[in-house]
Parts: sequence; C-alpha cells; structure tokens
Amino acid sequence: MNYALLAEQLQGLIASENDRIANMANCSALLWMEMQNINWVGFYLLKRNRLVLGPFQGKPACTRIAMGSGVCGTAASTKKTMVVADVHQFPGHIACDAASNSEIVVPIFVAGKLIGVLDIDSPITDRFDYRDQQGLESLMQQLAARL
Repeated sequence: MNYALLAEQLQGLIASENDRIANMANCSALLWMEMQNINWVGFYLLKRNRLVLGPFQGKPACTRIAMGSGVCGTAASTKKTMVVADVHQFPGHIACDAASNSEIVVPIFVAGKLIGVLDIDSPITDRFDYRDQQGLESLMQQLAARL
C-alpha cells in the first residue's frame, strides 16, 4: 500500500472542505477504493462516552459500541491503535460481520481530544501490519486537521 500516494489523494479530497462528516465520508470511500483485501472501512464517533457509527463503506454495521468493548471500544479507551491478527481470538470481539477475520482500529484526536476511531476489517487473517499502522495513523492525523 502506497500511503504517501493515499495522503496526496486524501489532501485533494479534504483541502477545501470543513465539514467533518463530508471529510470522513470521502476518506472512507478513498480507503475502500484503494486498499486491498478489506471488507469494511469506516468511522465510529465518540458521543456521550459511546462510539456511534459514522461514515463507512461495506455491509451494515453495529450502531453503538461501549467504551472498552470489542476492538473499537478497546482502542478508544486505551487511546492506542489496535492491530488484531485474528479477531476470533480477541476477548469480547463484537462480530458485526462474520466474514471479518482481522482488524485495525486507529484512534482519532482533534486538539488532543479523542473524537472517534477509524475501523478497518478484513476477511484475511493477519491482514494488517506495522506499515499499515504507521500509514493509517499518519492519514488520521492529516484528516484530523480538517475535522
């Protein structure tokens, strides 16, 4: 995955837009279009200490996730990226799509405050690695500057 190229593409999509939902929608569409071997990509936004489904690409998803619950809730509560090679081995995994086997969740911060997470699922076990983590964390910093 060429994350430098993705960063250029994302910049072109969000540079002149200030709306949070529009920018997240275009970001999820870009990742859906460019990343291989994924079956869901989208955002959960932090509202009243719960994660609520935001813009995404893929099958219908879980609408609300408690902080500390599943991979998304754990990433949000620890404020750290979670790379899970096999979601079926993750304690408390929330199965929105039974076809998902691995997952990466990246927290998003605006002015130092957690506002949500990027969630990407794959039907392939061990799909995500450290390069994906670094690349996606960088993209989320870039996106956060326009949120």
